[in-house]
Amino acid sequence: MIIIIATTNVKKRAELEALLGSDYEVHGLESIEKPPEVEENADTFVGNASLKALAISQLTPHLVIADDSGLCVDALDGAPGIYSARYANESQNGVVKSATDETNNEKLLRELSDVTQHPKQRGAHFVCALVIAQQGEVLASFEGKVEGHIAEELSGQAGFGYDPLFVPHGYEKSFADLGSDIKQKISHRAHALSQLKNWLVDK
Repeated sequence: MIIIIATTNVKKRAELEALLGSDYEVHGLESIEKPPEVEENADTFVGNASLKALAISQLTPHLVIADDSGLCVDALDGAPGIYSARYANESQNGVVKSATDETNNEKLLRELSDVTQHPKQRGAHFVCALVIAQQGEVLASFEGKVEGHIAEELSGQAGFGYDPLFVPHGYEKSFADLGSDIKQKISHRAHALSQLKNWLVDK
């Protein structure tokens, strides 16, 4: 079965491809001629994933999976949430300077600088919404979550995004320290994709 992953994030695509396994032939947006830039203007993770899945699925006969995921921090009332990837965007003279993993992590640490070091006060969770669509129709959606807390400093080289700061419950190391083998078993994306794979088997 051929599946198109509707993302330009190389690391996210690789993670999804590894989680799907060898039963599926996975392609990225490079397999789509002139894929559109989809404006993610919904107010939920599922909403944004649906926008991407629907737009790309109209350009191919194959199944399309779109992901929208982010970090929700308790002390920041759920921020950065759906704005996780662009949390540290800056606008200067009408020109937007796009955030990077580094600037997003730096901003998050600044925002939490006055929050006590105790993990219970720095609680957070990752959310992943996966939407699967085909030829302009949403077929199903799935959501996964993993609880944890935000560390005081960056640690680890694996992963991407906020992985060097996020310590999942039951562990003392960040996702970036734990590495892909553990992350692929316990992450928000793993939980969502497990549900999606069960759906695919039943399809």
